[in-house]
Parts: sequence; C-alpha cells; structure tokens
Amino acid sequence: MSARLAGAELLSALEQGRVRVAERGVDGAWTVNAWVKEEILALFRASPLAESSAGTLTFVDKRDIPPRTFSLADKVRIVPGGSSVRRGACLAPGVIVMPPAYINVGAFVDEGSMVDSHALVGSCAQIGKRVHLSAACQIGGVLEPAGARPVIIEDDAFLGGNTGVYEGVLVRRGAVLAAGVVLSASTVVYDVPNRRELRGTRECPLEIPEHAVVVPGTRPAGDEWAASRQLQVACALIVKYRDERTDRATALEQALR
Repeated sequence: MSARLAGAELLSALEQGRVRVAERGVDGAWTVNAWVKEEILALFRASPLAESSAGTLTFVDKRDIPPRTFSLADKVRIVPGGSSVRRGACLAPGVIVMPPAYINVGAFVDEGSMVDSHALVGSCAQIGKRVHLSAACQIGGVLEPAGARPVIIEDDAFLGGNTGVYEGVLVRRGAVLAAGVVLSASTVVYDVPNRRELRGTRECPLEIPEHAVVVPGTRPAGDEWAASRQLQVACALIVKYRDERTDRATALEQALR
C-alpha cells in the first residue's frame, strides 16, 4: 500500500493485514516498513492516558490503542482466561490464543498458528502460518529505531516452552527451537551438521536456517582466567535438520484443534 495511514485508520489496516510492519519478498528477504512504526510511535505520543475496566478490574493505558475485540466472524479462537490482544495486531483466521497470553500492537500472526499460555508476541513481531508458540514463549517487540527489523518467525516453525527470541532474530521456515533456547541478535549458534558458526549483530541480526533443530548449549567464556574456573556462557546448537521423526513430534498439537 503506497498511501501512508495514521491513527485509527492505520490500526484498522494493520488488524486486517492490509498493512504490515515487515513483508517477505519472493527472494526470501524481509523489508521493514519503517513508516508504520513511526506512525505507531506518533500515536503513542499523542494519546492521553485513560481509565478502563473489565468487571472489577481497572486499567490505565493509552486511550487510542485499547484492547481489540473479536467476534465469530474473525474466525479466531480466544480461549477464556485473561488473554489480551491490542488494537493494531492482526490475527488471521484459525489462530488460537490460550490464556493468559498477550499480543501487542503491530504484531502479525498468520493462519493456523497457536499462541499458548503465558506467551508474549511483542510489538511488530511477525509470526507465519502454522507456527506453534509454546507455553511461556517470549517473542520480543521493537518500535525504535523505526528501521530495525522486528522478530520474524516464518511458516511452520515450532518454538518450545520457555523459549525467547529477541532483537530482530529471524527464524526461517520449519525451524524448531527446543525448550529453553534463547536467541538475541548476537547469540552465537553452532551448526553442528554443517560445521559452521552463525552470528549476527544488532544491525544485521541472527538468522536461523530453514528446518534447523536448535537446542540450548554453552561455550567456554573465553580467557585464561575464565577457563581456569571452567566458566561457560550460553549459546545455541543446531543438532540436526528436521526429518519425519521431528515432524511427528511437533504435530501433536493438532489434537487440540
């Protein structure tokens, strides 16, 4: 869309998926639409605080970016129990949100994805089709700087419990993050099958390859003093790439649908 939208019009376009913070090209490269984040930031700055309530609970937040409401026509399953989806977040048909979960402004969650209990989809994060975000999975958000890439999880990825993906990390199609994996822009990932190291920076964040199976790991802390004390720092290991056995394990969630 070439026209630059603002305010409530932009929030509606984001909810409908007509505008997205980041878009994937046919070559697999992702482009950030910085103007969308700029307009969201402008809306935060311009909006006053306001009180709201739900039963006996009271809240104070930005008046012009309230929680979204859903109906049967949205074809989204929001299970009772305390989840919240902010205006300006897109949930495509077939998405399931288990309580309690939170999805922030600018986020995009595509068809058939599962957002499990205690999961967070941060501002502007992009979640593909048929993605499973397991219990307590944390997907970091980003609004500033406007040109920074959000966290992106492509189609058919599976993120285990207590995983965390932050600072613009890109998880490619079909990748699996085992429980407890934490990835930031500069996390070191050792690709054991291909005998290589994967690294990123804040300017060019880490990418996890398609169908990689990633587990938590550690590596030596570095200098002699640390080595003498057997100190370790966190890293991640790609131990294999997905096969039929992995697919069977990650397909168990279908029974819930």
